[in-house]
Amino acid sequence: MVSTAPKGGAKLPDAEPTVRLTVAQATIRFLANQYVERDGRRTKFFAGCFGIFGHGNVAGLGQALLQDEVEAHEAGREPGLKYVLGRNEQAMVHTAVAYARQMDRLQAWAVTASVGPGSTNMLTGAALATINRLPVLLLPADTFATRVSAPVLQELELPSSGDVTVNDAFKPLSRYFDRVWRPEQLPAALLGAMRVLTDPVETGTATVSIPQDVQAEAHDWPVSLFAERTWHVARPLPERSVIARAAEVIASAAKPLIIAGGGVHYSVAEEALAALATRTGIPVGESQAGKGSLPYDHPQSVGAIGSTGTTAANTLAAEADVVIGIGTRYSDFTSASRTAFNNPDVRFVNINVASLDSVKQGGISVVADAREALEALDVTLGGYAVSDEYRSRVGELATEWDDTVTRAYQVDATEDGTQLNQNQVIGLVNTLSDPRDVVVCAAGSMPGDLHKMWRTRDRKGYHVEYGYSCMGYEIAGGIGVRMAAPDRDVFIMVGDGSYLMMATELVTAVQEGVKVIPVLVQNHGFASIGGLSESLGSQRFGTSYRYRGADGRLDGDKLPIDLAANAASLGADVIKVATAAEFADAVKVAKASDRTTVIHVETDPLIYAPDSHSWWDVPVSQESTLDSTQQAHQRYADWKKVQRPLINPSDR
Repeated sequence: MVSTAPKGGAKLPDAEPTVRLTVAQATIRFLANQYVERDGRRTKFFAGCFGIFGHGNVAGLGQALLQDEVEAHEAGREPGLKYVLGRNEQAMVHTAVAYARQMDRLQAWAVTASVGPGSTNMLTGAALATINRLPVLLLPADTFATRVSAPVLQELELPSSGDVTVNDAFKPLSRYFDRVWRPEQLPAALLGAMRVLTDPVETGTATVSIPQDVQAEAHDWPVSLFAERTWHVARPLPERSVIARAAEVIASAAKPLIIAGGGVHYSVAEEALAALATRTGIPVGESQAGKGSLPYDHPQSVGAIGSTGTTAANTLAAEADVVIGIGTRYSDFTSASRTAFNNPDVRFVNINVASLDSVKQGGISVVADAREALEALDVTLGGYAVSDEYRSRVGELATEWDDTVTRAYQVDATEDGTQLNQNQVIGLVNTLSDPRDVVVCAAGSMPGDLHKMWRTRDRKGYHVEYGYSCMGYEIAGGIGVRMAAPDRDVFIMVGDGSYLMMATELVTAVQEGVKVIPVLVQNHGFASIGGLSESLGSQRFGTSYRYRGADGRLDGDKLPIDLAANAASLGADVIKVATAAEFADAVKVAKASDRTTVIHVETDPLIYAPDSHSWWDVPVSQESTLDSTQQAHQRYADWKKVQRPLINPSDR
């Protein structure tokens, strides 16, 4: 017989108090007590839970959220986890992600969906969050852990594996994944998810899949599991020797250039960047995620860089002898598919909290928080500054581009009765919005046009999702931004193609009283892909909303689509405009209103934004009977000659 008493007659510790809750109830209570802290500021981490209920979660997480709400109401307090009903599972994730971005990743949402198609509808959102390094907790329901009723409705059956469900598809899209087969596994799963969600390097989608029977299963939980827990969001410091070497490389530069990425915003490093740029005179170009790192009119700001960049930033990139990447992952648009940096002797200094991004392009790798690294670099650089001639050239190039934007925005009095183009619509919104208002976009031709031309005046005034550039993100994302920043108006720039992908979240905005201002640009098709198709020799094939003609091709009359009526049917106020004067009046009405107001305008899709003199690598058919494709392939071949190797020579 084996004794269970401790050796030496030591007294057994008193049993920890427990509370009996279902797995779903325990999940909600745990999430409600998670906090984050950075720079001494403590914030509740989860703002709430988005959800759509089905048989997989209505009696589990749905019941738990209801119970939390009822108990809070009876106690005269706010629910531990506010519940918001979405209309599309993918859209709920987009809203959550946009919220997290606006909050600099210091607050997030949980999102729950039912088993089967409800959960797999979240896959696109999971990929978007992970690619953009933004925290979101997904709680997809799953099939029975006991398999007692298998196969249940919407269950995937594989003849080769009995333990695979559709939720396994989340694994490659998540930074953390766990499935809770038993109640005892829940604490470790939730703690693992929190570790990832609050880590500036690892953050992205955390997925905790909970089978529907397990959600409803009761268990005795230690009370300590539900105590308030504060997670510290770290600011990794740079190594002094690495900063010294980086400063040495920068100090040797005659034509340095900074590329500011999203990491500048997430570390709240804008002031440190402005201080360094102002003192040294180093110009700053911005990625999509980094736009707004400096105000557009800062003397060292040269605007967007890369395939959708300004001529100022791209000219300086081509000449730069040292490129300093700060919080950028060097996507193909930022590097113009590796054609942007053409100086044969160019060297790189890469500051990034993630080593994955710090080693891109070769050069000096500074693994650190952006703000901490910039402050250390500014001190170590001492009296270094660029020449007066270089400062002047930077200013001249920036002024030239600003004049180009002014011309693109311009609506002459004689033209005010004619159809507006997209450049003018962007200009009107930019000019008529307040400096702290936020512009939101994600897909189509507008993200590139906004990147080039939008004059950002506030660090959080520009929100374009371009890591995944997901059609349908705009309205859902705009709702998330407004929920995070209720004191700012949110202008959602959305084309008809992206609007038709996911317009239904207008209903969520109306239900929750979340006012947004979608600017619905109707050009009867896919303007971005249409333009790309034409440039690649594919003649805009399959990119217009048209009837089939007599010959069976999709080139007949335009479809009679009334998107203004559609938006109105979803509960939004709608203003149709055709001229600049009408547009200006509509913006005033929308800003004064407390309701979601859609501004509908038709534009000419064949008038493009100013050229960036840059490139994006989209392969062209090597063999074709079409002259347009043959000519496009020749242009492609010419650009390929400029493309640089994957990794530049190491620092010399």
